[in-house]
Amino acid sequence: MLSDYRILDLTDDRGLIGGMILADLGADVIAIEPPGGNRARRRGPFADGSNEGDIEDSLVWQSYARGKRSLVLDLETDEGRARLIDLARSADALIESADVGAMDALGLGYEALSAVNPGMIYVAITPFGSSGPKAGWAATDITVAASAGPMIQSGDRDRPPLRVGLPQTALHAGAEAALGVLMGLHERKRSGLGQYVDVSAQAAYAQATQSGIIAAANNSGQFQRSAVGAALGPLEIRLFWPCKDGHVAITYLFGAAIGPFTDRLMQFALEEGYCDQETRDKDWLNYTNLILTGQEPISEYLRCCDVVGALCADKTKAELFQVAQERRLLVVPVSTMDDLDENEHLAARSYWRDVERNGQSVKFPGPFARLSETPIEYARPAPALGEHTDEVLAEARQPAVLNRANAATPNLPPLSGLKMLDLMWVMAGPAGTRALCDFGVNTVRIESSTRIDTARTLQPFIDDEATQPEGSSMFHNMNAGKQMMTVDPANPEGRELILDLVRWADVITESFTPRAMRGWNLTWETIHEVNPRAIMMSSCLMGQNGPLAEFAGFGNLAAAFAGFTPLCGWPDRSPAGPFGAYTDYVAPRFASAALLAALHERDRTGQGQYIDVSQMEAAIHFLTPAFLQYRLTGEKWLADGNNDPDMSPHGVFPSEGEDQWVAIACRHDADRASLDSVLNGQALEDWTASRPAVDAMNTLQAVGVPAHAVQDSAACFADPQLQHRNHFVELAHPTQGKSVVEGARIVFDRTPAGRPQVAPTMGADNDAVLRDLLGYSDEQIVELVASGALQ
Repeated sequence: MLSDYRILDLTDDRGLIGGMILADLGADVIAIEPPGGNRARRRGPFADGSNEGDIEDSLVWQSYARGKRSLVLDLETDEGRARLIDLARSADALIESADVGAMDALGLGYEALSAVNPGMIYVAITPFGSSGPKAGWAATDITVAASAGPMIQSGDRDRPPLRVGLPQTALHAGAEAALGVLMGLHERKRSGLGQYVDVSAQAAYAQATQSGIIAAANNSGQFQRSAVGAALGPLEIRLFWPCKDGHVAITYLFGAAIGPFTDRLMQFALEEGYCDQETRDKDWLNYTNLILTGQEPISEYLRCCDVVGALCADKTKAELFQVAQERRLLVVPVSTMDDLDENEHLAARSYWRDVERNGQSVKFPGPFARLSETPIEYARPAPALGEHTDEVLAEARQPAVLNRANAATPNLPPLSGLKMLDLMWVMAGPAGTRALCDFGVNTVRIESSTRIDTARTLQPFIDDEATQPEGSSMFHNMNAGKQMMTVDPANPEGRELILDLVRWADVITESFTPRAMRGWNLTWETIHEVNPRAIMMSSCLMGQNGPLAEFAGFGNLAAAFAGFTPLCGWPDRSPAGPFGAYTDYVAPRFASAALLAALHERDRTGQGQYIDVSQMEAAIHFLTPAFLQYRLTGEKWLADGNNDPDMSPHGVFPSEGEDQWVAIACRHDADRASLDSVLNGQALEDWTASRPAVDAMNTLQAVGVPAHAVQDSAACFADPQLQHRNHFVELAHPTQGKSVVEGARIVFDRTPAGRPQVAPTMGADNDAVLRDLLGYSDEQIVELVASGALQ
């Protein structure tokens, strides 16, 4: 798909996955390495089981340099810099993750390279952004995680907040960078110009708060960490449950969408003898309100949790999962890497791929998306240091021929002109389409009042009013900027209306189980017949085929099933994270990358295609080093609190005040010396506990030590760096007064995202879409209303 693009990749472990995503989609990605090799090559684990091995054996490098070519250039020399400038003349994009200002100091920043190639898309990945009060701050994975909000929501209440043991923040940022490249290249077709793209790891990782980052701004209760899952006010939400041979994840929640699953779970508990009929017959649909209003005491809720706990403790993971499939329960095993390796559903979908490494075939996670016309193929393993230096330098490549006649085109958002029909719901799907909408895609969202979006029932709620049908900040955040129609796809006239929107759209997205789309006869075959140029993407939990294709669930279950859960916790306790529906924050970036690549292919061939995205399969790529470690050494990457094998001290330390913490990481001897100079002989925990977290953070940053206060929603909202990036946007809401949502996470210097519009209320745009977009007459609209199609 992207074979006509060349990408220069100067990232290290702070963004390496971005180039891998582009290579998987067909781009020629050239990893530019210093003579001693990319620093990611020195990140463990290693293939020999050690944490300090040969630079060719780093499993971080093997995971995220796959598909690239390696070229060694010494950028400290005039010759090396000249060669990079020469390569930049014919490159389409460059991605780098150097410290702020480092590339400019070498004469290789955006200003210098755009002078020789005005069409280059230059993407810079930094911890906090390329400008702003924290732009030059020292940072590591744990301090970025502390700054972005997810950490305060993960862990046990009586211990420090937790990060995920396998570093995640750079993976979020790197995947975001791939989208920055793709959107920039799409816009370049219109203007003929490149631009500077600013990716902040903090802003990228903030997506993993599950909209918790906007709770304080919307006067809502904030998520709190809990050993069993999460907590909101007095209600502890239990997500992980011990069983005979490990743990299972259960979405033991209530409300219109999830209550029926809980009802079936309690029926099973009754039949197995773990509860009485009165417990079974509780109003599980309204149970949250019963607790929050005091009609049901917390003690009774905890007793019901104990019922579920006793049921689980008496059964194995496999037994509980089998019952879940038979009875449609929201229960999955918490997988370790050996479980993942033996996963029957992934095997049935032929997910895994064999990659040759040193003459040995190694099992890797498979394609993050399945494209019907241009399937992802793994071109090559991670390269040896300098393996392709001579090859690349000998190649003669002409600069891209750009349409300079369009250089005066107005600086519209990068994806302006594209049209999308959005049938996504809850989080993973709408989060991805919201990001595309931010950057200019004209989006019409379909929802039915006969089956409202579950996101409308999820906190945080504006003013903590859970009973308001339009009051979910989560829904507002996932759907800002979209037009909204109510259409019943089960109604014949409603289905025909949807097909008219299919004819209008460039892209159709949906996230239902396969059964739902078949039932409405809105399959790919139907869509393709109606609009052969359309790209259709289906993004459900487990993918469109395989034994678990119809398994209904949420991202917390996929995260547990994929293997994230065992990586977040303490060695002496049950899993304690990651918070919420974690794969819902990972999969959308992969899905959007596949979608944008398919649109590029359509521009070339005129043909649409179908994309199958399993949210679990895409997210597994954020676990690749742990999976390779198990496959090559037999060792499992397990939770170890906030410890890090390469850095010490490294952790989260108490600060002055209730539940106040500061994350600190020493990368090397210089950091440790700087820390010692500040401590002046005082124990680290005593020093941090005697002052506010912000003071500790500022003091350590002043001497170059990575540190950051662990921020909750209120602290994030007040964060001067996030404010500098316009991360929060206050919008007038027709029923709630105001609503604060997150802004676009990526900053384009020439064609920035537009200011989001408030998320629409139910059916708010029915008339506008029917009249202005589809050209329906008054008579047609009256007939639709009479038929019940607009429900």
